[in-house]
Order: sequence, then C-alpha cells, then structure tokens
Amino acid sequence: MKTSDFYFDLPEAQIAQVPLEDRTSSRLMTLDKKTGEIAHKHFYDILDYLHEGDCLVLNNTRVIPARLFGARPTGGKVEFLLLTRKDEKRWEVLVKPGKKARPGDEIIFGDGILKAVVEEVIEDGNRIVRFEYDGIFEEVLDRLGEMPLPPYIHEKLEDRERYQTVYSKHDGSAAAPTAGLHFTKELLEKIQAKGVKVAYVTLHVGLGTFRPVKVEDVLNHEMHSEFYQIDEENAAIINEVKKAGGRIISVGTTSTRTLESNADENGMVSARSGWTNIFIYPGYEFKCIDALITNFHLPESTLIMLVSALAGKEHTLAAYNEAVKDGYRFFSFGDAMFIS
Repeated sequence: MKTSDFYFDLPEAQIAQVPLEDRTSSRLMTLDKKTGEIAHKHFYDILDYLHEGDCLVLNNTRVIPARLFGARPTGGKVEFLLLTRKDEKRWEVLVKPGKKARPGDEIIFGDGILKAVVEEVIEDGNRIVRFEYDGIFEEVLDRLGEMPLPPYIHEKLEDRERYQTVYSKHDGSAAAPTAGLHFTKELLEKIQAKGVKVAYVTLHVGLGTFRPVKVEDVLNHEMHSEFYQIDEENAAIINEVKKAGGRIISVGTTSTRTLESNADENGMVSARSGWTNIFIYPGYEFKCIDALITNFHLPESTLIMLVSALAGKEHTLAAYNEAVKDGYRFFSFGDAMFIS
C-alpha cells in the first residue's frame, strides 16, 4: 500500500483560514460507507442522522497555548512548541531553530517571567527542557503562550476559544480535536433530547497530527504516541449502548483512535489510561466504532488513511474529489463529513 494511493489535488484556496461565526453552519457531506452514496447538508442537519439509542463519543481534551517565543541571553530568537509534560517542570518541546537550543542553554520568555534550561536532545531533534517560574505554570503559560495553530493556517486567531471545543475540559493538547469544533452546547442538548447518549474520552493530541507520511510504503510509517484516558462512567455508557445494539459514533479521528486502542475483540472498552500509537489504515477491522464525524484531511496523511479504512479508499477519494469540486472548506476550520 503506497502513500501516493491517498493523494488528491487540493487547491490552496480551499484550506479554511478562519472559523465560521456559527459553529453549526459549516457544510456537512454524508457518505454511506457501504454504497458510496453522498449527500450535501449543513452541520446542524446532523440531528437527522443520529437516532435514539446511538452513542456519540467526544474527545474532551483542551488545547494549551503551547507556542512560546523567547530568546537566548545573547539575543537570538527561539520558538518552543510544548509537546508532552514529563513532570511538574520538565517538558518535551519542539524548538526552532534547534541549533540555538543545545544542552545547558538557557532561554528567556516574557522578560524573565519564564526561563527554560535545555537538558537533553532526544529523537527527532526534540528537546527535554526544565522550566523555572514563580506561581502556577498554567497561569504563566496563559499569559505568554499562543495557540499552536496548524502550519497551513496563516491568519491570526482573534478568539482563542474558537480553537477549543465547547466541551473541552482537560488541558494537554498541542492541537484541537477539530471534528468537535462544529458542536455548540445547544446542538448537544438537542442531540441528547433525541435519546442519543453522549460519552467523553480524553486523548491529548500531539505533534503527530502535523507529521507528514515521509515513506512510500504506508506500513513503514511510525506513529507518535499520545496519552489517552477513559473513565468508568463513560466506559459504562459506551458499553451499554454497544450491548443494546446501538451505534457508536466517534467524533473525530482522535476519539476513534482512543476507542480502537482500548476496545477488546467484542468492542467493549474499559476504564483506563495509557499511551497509544495505533495506526489505522485500509485493512483494519474496527472493533468499537460504527460511524464517524470528521473534517476533511490532508492528502497522503494518516488521517485520510483512517477514513479510508472505515469507508473504503475508493469511496473516500471519490467523496474528497467531489468535495474539492463542490467548494468544501478543508482542514481544521473547514467543513465536516459524516460516514455511516
């Protein structure tokens, strides 16, 4: 299976740069994974496709303002992207330019409010750094940090909360679980009033979201590990719906990876936390999820491979080509797809 098998031509003008004012007014393409049949709707129409007895599974991670701009004492500018917290003061970070962050170097942020000492260089050139500060790190980060928007978004985000889901709860992500950006609290209330169960899982989205597939043979690609958690209450909700024969509808590829990493051969999930580097591509047999709400993804990315595993590569690429032809908006702030 070749990476190039998942290529499609996407005009740059269709990469959404800003979110719509109304979260639910983005377009919605529906795709029948068995027949390949497509319909064109708006996201608020999702209500028509969710049924009593279904379970909607949402990732309640919260994006931290993980991009920091600092300088060496000599004045050289340095950019940090926080990736993974190792302990109270130590983080794994991506540094640009890396040559200005050697072991022992000190980086200063915000006139000395925050300082970092580089401890070691690890795989992929990332650094382990130790931060020094007074007070609470999250409050310092909120003052100095910027939202880590994907590299294909060039517009400045005016409202930080538009890169958060309305149900975000647990700090830890370097990127938003973007399929969830289409929901409002009002829409979720209407969904639950229809008899649809709502369950929450947590997966802290890491750098792997932006990482391109650089190998031609898909099987040679290595996924980054990401931390996930499912608690007892939400595991019970998911399992009860599964046992009753209801559909498990995953909101986003991150919720999908969480559920499929955790599920047993019968599709049942358990309350636990851990790390996952699951890579889902065509040929994978889904254990837990039955349907998926997702955005439109990058050509040749692991995300379009996951979608192709569920809907079939031919159906997926046909839908993507129609989305391009019909002017859909792509990626984080773009339109949505419902695969059932």
